[in-house]
Amino acid sequence: MAFIIIIATIVYLILIAWTWQSLGFIEKPKKVIFILMGIILTYGITFIIFQTAKEGINYQNTQIQNNIQNILVFIFTGINGIIVMPQIGKILDKINEDEIEKGKLIKRIIILIIIFVLCLIFESGYMKDTQEGILKVYNTMTGESV
Repeated sequence: MAFIIIIATIVYLILIAWTWQSLGFIEKPKKVIFILMGIILTYGITFIIFQTAKEGINYQNTQIQNNIQNILVFIFTGINGIIVMPQIGKILDKINEDEIEKGKLIKRIIILIIIFVLCLIFESGYMKDTQEGILKVYNTMTGESV
């Protein structure tokens, strides 16, 4: 468990530093608000992905489900944030500095949305497989069958 916490902490530190840097010359309070709101929004999206991915998985009890949910949503929120937030930060910085044309802005946003949706589709399958794998290990350790 300590290994997971260390890895997740590193992921979040990378997310925050990269996003902060990508926001360029935007004021510090706005950077903090953007990062906090981005993490909250990414958490919500990741939580929804987990909820859809858990369909058809038979958890023995809600405590096991909650533990797995907390770990996976926490880790995948950081990963999803790394995929999207620095790129959005760069776009916002270019808007703030008046360095981007409207046509390029729309194109970048569309590309970013497409990439993020594709990642979420793959993530849903991966999250389902991960849940099933964790349950198999748990059941092997406790001697229970699914």
